[in-house]
Amino acid sequence: MRPARALRIHCPVDAATLQALLDGDMNVMRADPLLAGMLRIIEDDNPLGDFTLYQGVVEITPGWECFTPLPEARPAKGTADAPAISPTVILTTYIAAGAPEPQLADALDRIMALHPWEVPVIELVEMHLLVRTPA
Repeated sequence: MRPARALRIHCPVDAATLQALLDGDMNVMRADPLLAGMLRIIEDDNPLGDFTLYQGVVEITPGWECFTPLPEARPAKGTADAPAISPTVILTTYIAAGAPEPQLADALDRIMALHPWEVPVIELVEMHLLVRTPA
């Protein structure tokens, strides 16, 4: 096993973008400004997406998020005290243990700056990846 961290970024997208992904149109990811921007950050020269022999690795999952903004919130989507559902794409990428913290911090700062939500849902989790034993 290889120690690592998983980074999960919940990206709001238009319903049409999510539907196109569900229909198999992968090109729509590069047409959506937020999703394309997040993918560019992951693909840049930084510790994100490190799989030793592969770089820029990201798992892409369609989803929906449900939430109710409180009266003091300034939501990018929805209105106070009303339940909302947001079409979402969840990007999961990986960071090797021992990755250079300054480079990682820079990439995470860029993700936070790009994310449009008042309170972004971005998870950073310690984990282990299984690895093959050389034959």
